[in-house]
Amino acid sequence: MPLDYQQPAGRRIAIAVIRLPAADPGQRIGSLVINPGGPGGSGIDYARAARAAFTQAVRNRFDIVGFDPRGVGQSTPLHCLTGPQLDHYFHVDPTPDNQSEINELVATDQQLASGCEKDDPGLVHHISTLEQARDMDVLRVALGDAKLTYLGKSYGTYLGAKYAQQYPKNIRAMVLDGALDPTQSALAEDKVQAEGFERELRGFIAWCVGQGGCPLGASTSSATQTFDRLQASVDTHELPSASSRTVGQGEFFLGVAASLYDPASGWPALRAALAQALDGRGDRLLVLSDALTGRNPDGTYSNLQETNAAINCVDRPSPRTLSAYADLARQLASVAPHFGPAIAWGNAGCAYWAAPPVEQPHAVSAPGAPPILVVGTTRDPATPYVWAQALARQLSSGVLLTYNGDGHTAYERGSSCVDRAVDAYLISLTVTPDQHC
Repeated sequence: MPLDYQQPAGRRIAIAVIRLPAADPGQRIGSLVINPGGPGGSGIDYARAARAAFTQAVRNRFDIVGFDPRGVGQSTPLHCLTGPQLDHYFHVDPTPDNQSEINELVATDQQLASGCEKDDPGLVHHISTLEQARDMDVLRVALGDAKLTYLGKSYGTYLGAKYAQQYPKNIRAMVLDGALDPTQSALAEDKVQAEGFERELRGFIAWCVGQGGCPLGASTSSATQTFDRLQASVDTHELPSASSRTVGQGEFFLGVAASLYDPASGWPALRAALAQALDGRGDRLLVLSDALTGRNPDGTYSNLQETNAAINCVDRPSPRTLSAYADLARQLASVAPHFGPAIAWGNAGCAYWAAPPVEQPHAVSAPGAPPILVVGTTRDPATPYVWAQALARQLSSGVLLTYNGDGHTAYERGSSCVDRAVDAYLISLTVTPDQHC
């Protein structure tokens, strides 16, 4: 692909693509292009997991096509920090309590921003979702599909929305599962997401108590108090592990957040990790944290989090003053005490980003597009349900499918009702307005 679509004869970059052919070639409809989210998630890895991530009915009829967006994974990559530097980046206290901790947080943010710019300044300036959407339309042509069939989860819904914004008449079918709201500013998005994670933590604690033998306590109030004491103690006494690494506030926050994405596997894993932490060990929390940050057992990292920052910082404006993030952290401490301050400070690195944002937040419109299926989970911590409602309203042909449940995204997450509705749409283009599962 051209690095800069305004200079098509200039530098080219590579986009890595992988395809799982349709299991029933005689019934093949075409390609299903997929994106797992992030930003920074690998579509290559997502496609390699297709046998678990997509129903047999869909795999029979479609080639499953995954690609790593520009800058990500096996495409021309952006690498900003070394493994040890990223260890430190994720270890830094995400909820600074004093000027020294603020200075350390700022130093790591500045190191990431300068490292990305030094690694590939051209890519840093041309890694936006708008450009990824243009890449996806080139991919559609290369695949030989007259129109795009697409399924995106989480951030992949934003990529899909930006494709629909630019190429509404090139769409055959589009599923946006776990939607983002393109009208949200960076700080407004932080507030809604912090409240979503806070709500899901309460759900986990209630579940843990309801299971009996919860290591945090026998009632929700006592369990919450124990969790609070544990989190506070990690701030002053880091948890050791079998390796040389310790669990500080950074890994504690990331490990808890990671487990809330999937109640089926994450909640039991968090229960075990917190039980171990109460016994003075942090090994299980490190496993959860590493899964979220893309850390490998050998100490290397995927570039998931580096490209996550790079894409988020150029997709829309973020405050350029540190005081804006400090103010938001104070505001969110009352409504989302366990997640608000950390999420507020989490985007402060954009204050030091060299590349300017490509557009302002705004409602997307896709005139002439066929029905677009937006899937929302009522207690999704990462992409709260209100965003799915908003995106479905913005798209003139948007159709909302509601899943009443916990966890992040809904397709192939245990609801046969959701799976049937998505499959019917992808295969037969059948949609039911305002369907609930």
